[in-house]
Amino acid sequence: MGGARDVGWVAAGLVLGAGACYCVYRLTRGQQRGSGGRRLRPSRSAEDLTSDSCDDVLNAEQLQKLLYLLESTEDPVIMEGALVTLGNNAAFSANQAVIRELGGIPIVGDKINHPNHSIKEKALNALNNLSVNVENQIKIKIYIKQICEDVFSGPLNSAVQLAGLRVLTNMTVTNDHQHMLKSYITDLFQVLLTGNGNTKVQVLKLLLNLSENPAMTEGLLSAQVDSSFLSLYDGHVAQEILLRVLTLFQNINNCLRMEGQLATQPPFSKGSLFFLLYGEECAQKMRALVYHHDVDVKEKALTIIPKF
Repeated sequence: MGGARDVGWVAAGLVLGAGACYCVYRLTRGQQRGSGGRRLRPSRSAEDLTSDSCDDVLNAEQLQKLLYLLESTEDPVIMEGALVTLGNNAAFSANQAVIRELGGIPIVGDKINHPNHSIKEKALNALNNLSVNVENQIKIKIYIKQICEDVFSGPLNSAVQLAGLRVLTNMTVTNDHQHMLKSYITDLFQVLLTGNGNTKVQVLKLLLNLSENPAMTEGLLSAQVDSSFLSLYDGHVAQEILLRVLTLFQNINNCLRMEGQLATQPPFSKGSLFFLLYGEECAQKMRALVYHHDVDVKEKALTIIPKF
C-alpha cells in the first residue's frame, strides 16, 4: 500500500501546476547559475519533485521514486514528465552513477521502444546524459542497435533522429563501442547527404569520432557514398559543415599514415568513399579551397593537397 501511495503522490506531482516542463526550466536555470545555486536536500516529499524547487538536485530516494513511477505507469503524460526530470538530473555527474546503481538505465532504455515519439525522444535524451559516464556506457551499449534502427528508419530530421544521433556520438567518443556502428556507416553518409543543417552537423560529429580510430578507417573508406558528398567541399558550404568534412578527410589521412597505407591503393570498390576522396574531382576542390576566405579552411586544405 505504501508503494502505491508513493506512486500516486509522484504522479500527482508530475502533472500539478506548471508540471514537468517547468521543472526542466528550473533544472536548466539551476545549471546555468553554477554549482553554488544548487542545493541537495536529503528529504523531500514526492510532490516536491516538480515544485518550485526543481533546481535542487534530486537525491537517491527521490530518483528511486521517479524510476519506480516510470516503470509502473502507462500514462504517457506522467511517463514523459518522469523521463524529462530523470534526464535533467542525469546532467549532473553524481546522479549519473546513482541512477545506474538504482537500476535506472534499463528502465529508461526500455522506453526507447515506446510507440509515442515524444516519449522515445525523452528516453533518448535521458540516455544521452547518462552516456557521458563511461561505466554507464557498458550498460547502454545494448541499445546501440535499436538506436541505429530508429535513426536510419525514422523520419528524417526528426527530434527522435537527432536525439539518437547524440547518443551514438557520446557512445563513440572512445573507441570501445565504435565497432558496433560498422555496418551502419553507409547509412550515416546517406543521412548526412539528405538531412538538414542540424542533422548534417550531428552526423559529422559522429563520423569525426569514428575517423580518429585507425580500426574504423577501412570501414569508412569502403562505405558506398553518393558522389554528391563532394559538394560538401564547395567553398560556399556553411563553415561549421565545411570545416568538419575537411577534418574528416584529415583524420582519415592521419590514420592511413599511421598504418603506412598512403602510398598504396587498397582494393576499395568504385563508388566508395575512398574513390571520392582520392579522385581528381576532390583534388580540384581542395586546390580551390586554398583560396577560401577563412584561414582555418585554407590551412586544412593545404594539409590535404599533398596526399593526392
